[in-house]
Amino acid sequence: MSADYPRTPDGRYFVAKGRLWRCSDPALGEREREAAVHALMDARRAVRDAGTDAERRAARRGVDAAKQALGERGPVWWTDGARDWTRFAPKNTPYADWFAALSTAERTAGGA
Repeated sequence: MSADYPRTPDGRYFVAKGRLWRCSDPALGEREREAAVHALMDARRAVRDAGTDAERRAARRGVDAAKQALGERGPVWWTDGARDWTRFAPKNTPYADWFAALSTAERTAGGA
């Protein structure tokens, strides 16, 4: 994730194109994180290079598996019972005040 994207104060999300996207699990070990990132990049290349619908579906399953390993999809990695706000506009979430307080440059850094 680029450091240019606004990140929520609790570190759970970053904002890109006006939506909240879940950050990777900060508790992952460096080796585990690196392995999942490599798997994600390999799967994304496989999606790009897929020659058939079946290959594309299999590659997308690989993307999903890697994102789940990173904690960006699937069960949330935090333990306080807070809801997952992935894909919501910040203004429609508990992060509305935080997002509104950002400068215009900060709010638009993620392509908002």
